[in-house]
Amino acid sequence: MSANYNQNPSNTETSNISWTEAWLASPGPRVFSEHLQLFLKGLAMGTADIVPGVSGGTVAFITGIYLNLLAAISSINGKILGLVLALQFKKALTELHLRFLVTLVAGIALALISTAHLMHFLLTEHPVQTWSVFMGLITASILIVGHSIENRFSTFPTLLLGTLLAYGITGLIPLQTPEEAWYIFFSGMIAICAMILPGLSGSFILLILGKYVFITAALRNPFLPDNLEIIFIFTAGCIIGILGFSRVLRYSLERWHDFTLALLTGFMIGAMRKVWPWKVTLESQIIRGKEHVLREENVWPEANLELGLALLLMLAGFSVVILLDKISKNNTAG
Repeated sequence: MSANYNQNPSNTETSNISWTEAWLASPGPRVFSEHLQLFLKGLAMGTADIVPGVSGGTVAFITGIYLNLLAAISSINGKILGLVLALQFKKALTELHLRFLVTLVAGIALALISTAHLMHFLLTEHPVQTWSVFMGLITASILIVGHSIENRFSTFPTLLLGTLLAYGITGLIPLQTPEEAWYIFFSGMIAICAMILPGLSGSFILLILGKYVFITAALRNPFLPDNLEIIFIFTAGCIIGILGFSRVLRYSLERWHDFTLALLTGFMIGAMRKVWPWKVTLESQIIRGKEHVLREENVWPEANLELGLALLLMLAGFSVVILLDKISKNNTAG
């Protein structure tokens, strides 16, 4: 279900090539249609990251670019740093998955900027219908990813572990935590790792760690000296976290493919607790004029017109993912 962006198209010597040739030699989409598809997937990932409890990693799974994403992040490594220090910039460019990252990040960034207000409106004014679509999307992705696990019996305990972990995490209550540099760094590492894990939301994890308000307050006035220090420490944690954790995930998928997929599938199953459309708020907090739910309880829906519409939206979201999977498999087979 994924395009092969990781193979370098040529073995051309890099000493005398132009910048354009070096750029085109780097792994990533090759034609406009591939760039457009990847950009749209970035839009979907960015939109999901705005929604509390929905991960961009889940969308990467649904759209079939998860392995490509891990490979692209892992391409930022010591070898690249060595080439840069040796002033071999063109050779570094051919090995860095920059074309993939630029296109994907452009889509994510545009979504974060343009759809934040829309998603806030939908979640505020039409929460049941919005969550229903996400539930359909994630349910289909669970079936697709789970179907790719060959040894389902032996990996079932791992799937159960992932389910219980995600279910427990999504039910945690935010904590009061220290504001020291080591904890800010730690929060950045954990939050960014959650963003590339299917089923876990980075912003939700940050809220649990007690640093959501603290970090967003610093971002609101980023040029104050104290806030600059906070942002720098947090960003450093994010960079170290994503560079290290992406390698762990990629190695795990290569070495223990079925067990890793079972764990990630379990994460998505457990996170359904957060995606369940029908819930009542038990505790909330107003942050800059917006209500952030700290604690909520899932309830059973009433049999009415709203339930019928919600089920139709679930089916629509479910069908979209199944259709995308079939199209992707047909393209791969062709």
